[in-house]
Amino acid sequence: MSDTLPSSRSLVSDLPRCIGQRVTLRGFAEAIRDQKRMRFIVLRDPTGKVQLTQSKDQAVLTAALDALTPESAVIVTGTVVAAPAVKLGGLEVVLESVEICALADAHLPIAHDSGLDKWIDHRQVSLRYPEQQLVFAVQTTLEEAMRAFWKQQGFREIHSPKLMGTASESGSEVFAVKYFDTTAFLAQSPQFYKQMAIAGGMEKVFEIGPVFRAEPSFTSRHETEFTSIDMEIGWIEDHHQLMAFEERWLAYAIGTVAEVHGPEIELLFGIRIVPPALPFPRVTFAEANEILAQLGHVPTRQDDLDAEGERLLCERIATETGHEFVFITDYPASGRAFYHMRHEDRPDLTKGFDLLWRGLEITTGAQREHRYDRLVAQAEERGMRLDSLSDYLDFFRFGCPPHGGMGVGLGRILMRLLNAASIREVTLLSRTPKRLRP
Repeated sequence: MSDTLPSSRSLVSDLPRCIGQRVTLRGFAEAIRDQKRMRFIVLRDPTGKVQLTQSKDQAVLTAALDALTPESAVIVTGTVVAAPAVKLGGLEVVLESVEICALADAHLPIAHDSGLDKWIDHRQVSLRYPEQQLVFAVQTTLEEAMRAFWKQQGFREIHSPKLMGTASESGSEVFAVKYFDTTAFLAQSPQFYKQMAIAGGMEKVFEIGPVFRAEPSFTSRHETEFTSIDMEIGWIEDHHQLMAFEERWLAYAIGTVAEVHGPEIELLFGIRIVPPALPFPRVTFAEANEILAQLGHVPTRQDDLDAEGERLLCERIATETGHEFVFITDYPASGRAFYHMRHEDRPDLTKGFDLLWRGLEITTGAQREHRYDRLVAQAEERGMRLDSLSDYLDFFRFGCPPHGGMGVGLGRILMRLLNAASIREVTLLSRTPKRLRP
């Protein structure tokens, strides 16, 4: 209603230092409580909540606020006063003026206890809940810490194309899209381009970006589009160097989240974030199967662990060692990508690994095969068409250092950090085989 609101803005977190001062706040009207002579409004901004009070003796202000609905966007001006009886910080703001920027519909489409599908259907509302605000604050801090660690170690960031002329890994799990007079494919991974960078002498590279998997999976851990964290390191001696790097990188990032957000995570999620101890346990694939056999688990496939096997294995490792993380190493070649390097004395086994965190696979990595003739032989062994791999194979025709790397699921890390039941709880907008909107 006012044409003269100050342009400066105060945040709710500033208010304890503003007692007796006139402030302007911008946020959502979370709750409205009317009494005969007074009106109380809880205003929420990204830094917290505060109670606004309005005397109904102010006729013009009362008329404006009579139209206000919960979750409307408002700009208010008033004076901050001490109010020890008020639970929201022991203060309140006595209103002088208000501008209703946008009224919310009188009936909100969701409540705090609505199901996950409804939360995703109405993301513009569910994102306003403090827990969801914290998810993306944590995500921001996590990525900042990862980048800081990479910078300390001399990494360079790349941005690889997401439109490819051939399938990046498995042709059965790619999205084909019309590309002028031909067909392109959405990238399943930046894998080939990370390796190109290493062949180009960059030595240490990383990328955080979208990847696409046309998997008809309906589990709590799968999405058809998700954010992948990828890195590649040149001049390594073996895959154990990669695991040693990842555990230090993860411990640093998780420690930073604990330092920045620990108290708020404990308040809203009931979780105490503790940086993991190093080193993480390492178990070969063969040893993992021996443990699972002792537990009576019958695997669903012979060259990989199934979800139940991962869960049981992590529970056993946690009981015996106290660790929530475990590396599974030396997977059978039959279950890994053709470009994984194999052991010289056991060509049926790869120098590859997965990292599990409380029963959830969050990383797949390996030392790569960098020798052109062996790459060709391993591709031919799989019955792959060499002409469809020509661009990739050419990366290795002019000399390439020994190297390796990994792909890490950002959403899966957030799932475990915040103890979410589904990756969709920590994803801005979910994409599954049956969800393409909003």
